[in-house]
Amino acid sequence: MRPPFTPHPHHRGGPFADAFAGGGRGFPGRGGGRRGPGGAGRGRGADAPPPVDRAEVAGWFAGRLPDAWTAVAPDLTVDRDEITVVVTVPAPDGAEDAAAAAAGRIARFREDTRAQRVAIAAAAQERFGRTVSWGATCGETTELFTTVSAPVMTRLRQSERLVLDTLVDAGVARSRSDALAWSVRLVGQHADEWLTQLRAAMASVEEVRAQGPQLH
Repeated sequence: MRPPFTPHPHHRGGPFADAFAGGGRGFPGRGGGRRGPGGAGRGRGADAPPPVDRAEVAGWFAGRLPDAWTAVAPDLTVDRDEITVVVTVPAPDGAEDAAAAAAGRIARFREDTRAQRVAIAAAAQERFGRTVSWGATCGETTELFTTVSAPVMTRLRQSERLVLDTLVDAGVARSRSDALAWSVRLVGQHADEWLTQLRAAMASVEEVRAQGPQLH
């Protein structure tokens, strides 16, 4: 009999409630595919959105967001499916409970800016072909509003499936897909520096490729 599910301390399952749309670049998948003007990038499926330059995304949001939201540069995360924008809001002065005050300030920002965020997200989605999610940081507190949960197709050998099944049987995850997501988060937490270097190297490759001859 399988033990009841107990979330791992690093596991944060479940979507956040609302429509408030943090940078990184997506990792190219395997596969061929030649890149031409307006076409899919190397390793991306034909139905995937075209790659975007993070500097362009950051510049667009810097120009589009209200000045009060950009006193501190927003934190942007960009991948193939989603652009997450985390705005820094000022912390209240003299609060006895800093954490509670920050939570209240974030809640007020979320409620007061909903209409503006929806309009900005719609314009950004039309321009960049990605869903926009939002979040806010106040002091030491960061809260994400609705974020995208994108399905990922992959093929695993038996030994790899057994790893996922072990996590499920141990109650760490509810399913193989949940176990795979947990594993990805764990790698991200323990290999952050290496992943940052890898993303920087990939960005350089994209820049050099963009300077090459275009295939028509």
